[in-house]
Amino acid sequence: MKGSVLSKHQSAPVNEILPIGQMILYGLQHVLVMYAGAVAVPLVIGNAVGLPVEQIILLISTDLFICGIATIAQSFGFGSWIGCRLPLVQGCTFAALVPMILIGKQYGISGISGAVIIAGLFTLICAPWICHLVRFFPKVVMGSIVTLIGLSLMPVAGNWIISGNNGGILPLVMAALTLIIILHIYHFMTGMIKNIAVLLGLIGGTVIWSFFLPLDFHFVNSTPWVNFPQIMWLAKPEFHIIPVALLSMVMVVVMIETMSSMMMIGDMVDKKADATTLRNGLNACGIATMVGGLFNLFPYAAFAQNVGLIGLTGVRSRFVVSVSGVLLILMGMFAKMAALVVAIPKPILGGAGIIMFGMVAVSGIRTLSSITYRHNNNEMVVALTLGLGLMPIMVPHLFEGFPSMMQMFLHSGITIGTVIAILANLTLNKASSAPIEETDPSSANMSPYAPIRAIKRWLLMRKTEKNQEN
Repeated sequence: MKGSVLSKHQSAPVNEILPIGQMILYGLQHVLVMYAGAVAVPLVIGNAVGLPVEQIILLISTDLFICGIATIAQSFGFGSWIGCRLPLVQGCTFAALVPMILIGKQYGISGISGAVIIAGLFTLICAPWICHLVRFFPKVVMGSIVTLIGLSLMPVAGNWIISGNNGGILPLVMAALTLIIILHIYHFMTGMIKNIAVLLGLIGGTVIWSFFLPLDFHFVNSTPWVNFPQIMWLAKPEFHIIPVALLSMVMVVVMIETMSSMMMIGDMVDKKADATTLRNGLNACGIATMVGGLFNLFPYAAFAQNVGLIGLTGVRSRFVVSVSGVLLILMGMFAKMAALVVAIPKPILGGAGIIMFGMVAVSGIRTLSSITYRHNNNEMVVALTLGLGLMPIMVPHLFEGFPSMMQMFLHSGITIGTVIAILANLTLNKASSAPIEETDPSSANMSPYAPIRAIKRWLLMRKTEKNQEN
């Protein structure tokens, strides 16, 4: 009996080991999907704090190296408490981008690094108990947040499209052509060819683009062949109270986003993300963030666009994502390889991004379609989350009149939407006459004080366990 259970576990889609050639192709597709987002954060911050181009290139290369290690730690797992062992790709989070720019302008890269290290430690400290609050994030909350994340990423794809050729019609045509190539491959092909539709679309779009405009190999020519990341190579970390407090608060949002991704992927791969899985995943994020700070880098979290890729391709093996981590490490060490990917025009990435980000939103919509909207206020929870969460995106200058410290939080629609989703569900659904969700009865009859009571129960449980051990 025990052997049959073990065999079933090993044969689960999430633990499937594919032929090495397929894993490399699928892994490369994950890398190409997340690459633009992975390099965007160090690129933007490097320019914001006034780093020279040569240092920005090496910062990007070092970031890819740490992304690879963090991705392997998350998907493959280390020991019994690091990594969720789900196909989850790690990269620098956009949630902390604006706060880090503001910190960098006042305290420099040293102030950012010190704040990132403490923020990573804060994540490690919070992971054991915040994962037990998962029952306060029912499907109506998680589905609303994931849908909001997908919709919030759409402007990124749009900005990629219009960034080429200084506007004009060519970027739009090439983005549309890339989109058509991906759709045709996905619709008419089967098997492995269908699963790498995004990769083939990116390659095909880039080749066609080269007939109209030359590809930019500037980064390739100016980048050294080999780059071995070094600790504190740019500056020694400095620790200041305001930056540390700010990034620690941002990491709460990052933890919720990461838990959302883990739960969503868990549903995709038929492996429910329980409290232990969530804790281990947050531990990996915390350690990756601390290590990133030592290398003058930034907070790490799950990449939502790769969640969409899993939903699109149906390839659910965590070892494919581990191969992606190996490829990212190689790209970080051999900087020329990393620079080659920069040659992919942004409009081509934008065309593929429309599908990827749209799939993230679809995953959230699918979750929302599985809940009931009778005898509760779930409709209002979803409406408030999407309505208020999309405000900073639809009206970018909405909060210009607020103090700069508040703008650090209000700029992110995901931050606003996450807070609204949690509070709206706790308040509006607390007095429901029926369970909030037919699929999750345990989430009914919540009160605003339920999280506090849950923390007290957990502390009491931990105290009892320690007394029994003694």
